[in-house]
Amino acid sequence: MDDRIRIYAEKMEKSYKNMLEEFGTIRAGRANPKVLSKITVDYYGAPTPLQQVANVTVPEARVLQIQPWEAAMIKKIEKAINMSDLGINPTNDGKVIRLVFPELTEERRKDLAKDVRKKGEAAKVAVRNIRRDANDFLKKLSKQDVSEDEIKDLENEVQKETDKWIKEIDKGIEEKTKEIMTV
Repeated sequence: MDDRIRIYAEKMEKSYKNMLEEFGTIRAGRANPKVLSKITVDYYGAPTPLQQVANVTVPEARVLQIQPWEAAMIKKIEKAINMSDLGINPTNDGKVIRLVFPELTEERRKDLAKDVRKKGEAAKVAVRNIRRDANDFLKKLSKQDVSEDEIKDLENEVQKETDKWIKEIDKGIEEKTKEIMTV
């Protein structure tokens, strides 16, 4: 791959990886610690990721257990979870917080699948925008001392990268949708 377009290919890959991270925060009926990745807790005045103030485990298929390293953090962690868009009420016994994930209804599964498709579509748009930026860059190169044939070859390379990442995004959407719709 030409170094002039490698940057754009890396940006496309980042868009794909970002989409996968977002998919990780969508819960599919099973407990997954990734759903807590965007939750921050007020730790001595500084917003700190939940995983840095507590140990998160999955003792059962639909239960997340959060054990803070400091007992004083329980209330703050509970508050952060309630303020998030997680939609699950935490319960605590004074030492650990438990999040019990309810079984998903068919309607909720369909809503989550729609959300997955939206996030996937946003990733595709990002990849196409990167392709547009790359092609704009190549048009500027044509004004310099680069042959038309070389520009065409580079444009074809950009298109191949775009097609590759769009296909990967589609595969990711399909896998996550299948995971969500599986009872």
